[in-house]
Amino acid sequence: MRVVVLGAGFGGLELATGLSGEFGDALDVVLIDRSDCFIFGFSKLDVMFGRTPPDAVLHPYADIVKPGVRFVQTEVRAIDPQRRHVETDAGAFDADFLVVALGADLHPEATPGLAEAGHEFYTVDGAFALRDVLATFAGGRVIVAVTSTPFKCPPAPSETALMLDELLRERGVREKSSIALVMPMGKPIPPSPAASDAVLATFAERGIEWLPDRLVTELVGERNVAKLSDGTELAFDLFMGVPQHRAPEVVSEAGLTVDGWIPVNPHTLETRFAGVYAVGDVTSVGTPKAGVFAEGQGAVAAEHIAAAIRRVETSADYDGRGVCYLEFGGGEVATVDVMFVTGQAPVGTMGGPSLELAARKAEFGASRAERWFGKAWSTT
Repeated sequence: MRVVVLGAGFGGLELATGLSGEFGDALDVVLIDRSDCFIFGFSKLDVMFGRTPPDAVLHPYADIVKPGVRFVQTEVRAIDPQRRHVETDAGAFDADFLVVALGADLHPEATPGLAEAGHEFYTVDGAFALRDVLATFAGGRVIVAVTSTPFKCPPAPSETALMLDELLRERGVREKSSIALVMPMGKPIPPSPAASDAVLATFAERGIEWLPDRLVTELVGERNVAKLSDGTELAFDLFMGVPQHRAPEVVSEAGLTVDGWIPVNPHTLETRFAGVYAVGDVTSVGTPKAGVFAEGQGAVAAEHIAAAIRRVETSADYDGRGVCYLEFGGGEVATVDVMFVTGQAPVGTMGGPSLELAARKAEFGASRAERWFGKAWSTT
């Protein structure tokens, strides 16, 4: 019996780990990813702002030593969901159960001028490159902006603005600088009014300009201005953008998507194809595109696959809950605990910010590094 998992992010790693714990060597779990390393999303910001070196946040997939799990680094070229057949640069794989966890691909080129006049910070390469840019930035007009919806980790642009404010203050150049955050929502964190209010209050205290309900549509490098969806323009010396997100082309070509993303049963993560599941950012399950939600989906999908293999029933039901961590600066972190239930308005609560919650965030990363890679890891 073989389970092929396409994508080794939060969802794929949790699913493979769960199945290994359930079946060990009795099940062949093939975990496929184009990259050789995993990186937590928050680690990209830690590197970008000089808190930690790049090598310290990379988790090689070669470190995975779990019964029944084999990792294959390769590019997925074609998916046949009817036959549960996958073509890759490393050969073909047939599956009894197929899990698509390929995430969202990022397309900076989709926004005119972004690649030439600005910087994106959502890919690993983009965030690591910005580390060098920020290391020598002497202050000026900064725009942090979203260029398209949906996008991963909605709190991250707010975190970036707050962390940038802290960096410029430490350098003594904040007074000659401005920071503007452009986002397509009316609140920084719509599911949690308390978190949004706290973020907006902190923005007001620190002089960060909040520009809601609009997107950046184009950068004009000759004039160093960003064009917004409401027809206005903003001048900048440094532009940090969230690029357009799309489902990977190989997923769309497979006929898995509807309106750009893979629809799934929101309770079981099953697709319309028998024996095929999808988890994480590549789906339209109704939760934000963030690792903590993909992890929960991966755990539920693993339980349903295990039940199907054993030919038993399971009551496992994805509850749409996730706890995100939000950096406020000064070493303090807040938690945003949100629940997304199909057919209902999302509900969210906030804790902190505090130093204690910063320690909890560190434990979040360390515990998953231990569970997925079998290694001790410090996020500081």
